[in-house]
Amino acid sequence: MNLSVVVVDDEPLIRSGLRAIINAEPDLEVVGEAGDGAEVLPVVRRTGADVVLMDVRMPAVDGIQATRLLLENLDPAPRVLVVTTFENDDYVYDALRAGASGFLLKRTPPDDIIAAIRTVASSESLLFPEAIRALALAHVGDHAPRTGLDEYQLTDREQEVLRLMARGLSNLEIANELILGLQTVKTHVANVLAKLNARDRTQAVIRAYESGFVPLH
Repeated sequence: MNLSVVVVDDEPLIRSGLRAIINAEPDLEVVGEAGDGAEVLPVVRRTGADVVLMDVRMPAVDGIQATRLLLENLDPAPRVLVVTTFENDDYVYDALRAGASGFLLKRTPPDDIIAAIRTVASSESLLFPEAIRALALAHVGDHAPRTGLDEYQLTDREQEVLRLMARGLSNLEIANELILGLQTVKTHVANVLAKLNARDRTQAVIRAYESGFVPLH
C-alpha cells in the first residue's frame, strides 16, 4: 500500500522538486499540493494523505497554525513533517510542540527525505533525535522545571522505555536493549503515549525534556 503525501510550500520550485523526489519511489505518491497553510486542511481532507510535508514559514497561515488545524479537525490526522531552511528556527520547535512529528532541512539529500517520510509514517522511532534534543536545549535550556513526570504515573519500565525513545531507539532496538518481546515494547510505548496524552514519540520526548525527566545536558 502506497504512502500518500501532500506537499505544502509557498515556492512552486520547492514543491515541484519534492514532488519529483517522492513520486520516484514506488511506495510513495504525492496526492496534493498547497501554496499556503490556509489551503492545507481542505487538501488533506479531500485526499486523506498519510504524511504532510509542511513548510514552516508561509505568508498567510504558517506551518504551526496549519499543523494545529489538521490535528484539531481530522481524526485520524496525518503525520506532519516540517520543512525549514534553518535548523534552529524558533518556528520549528513551536511546530513540533503543536503536533508535528519531525522536521527536515530544505537542503536534506533526497534519500534522507524519503527515509524521513517513511519513519514518521511508521512511528517506529524518533526522527533525528539529536536535532530535537538540540532544539529543546535552545528553547528550554536550564529552565526545565525538574518536576519530572510523576503526575503521569509512569511505571519504572515505562520510564525506561521513554528514556530510550528519547535516544531515538526503534521499538526493535528497545526490545533488544531491555531484553523484552517486541509486542511488549509496543504496548509500553502505547501506554507512555496514552499517559502523557502525546500524539506520537516526538511529543512524548519533548514533554520529557521540558519536565526535566530526561536531562538536556
